[in-house]
Amino acid sequence: MDYITWRSIYTVIVFVLFIGIALWAFSRKRKKQFDEAAKSIFEEDELSSTKQDNTKQESKNNE
Repeated sequence: MDYITWRSIYTVIVFVLFIGIALWAFSRKRKKQFDEAAKSIFEEDELSSTKQDNTKQESKNNE
């Protein structure tokens, strides 16, 4: 086998892996998990803003 044959085989393998990853990412089974992960960043923001508000109120009370 020469270099061109190996390169062709490598190209086919990478293409198959790409298709597999794309199917995995867009599968219906994963949609719920990905939606939860996408929304989790907003939950963290809400928690941190609540903590900051509580801290501001406590510092005002201590003055």
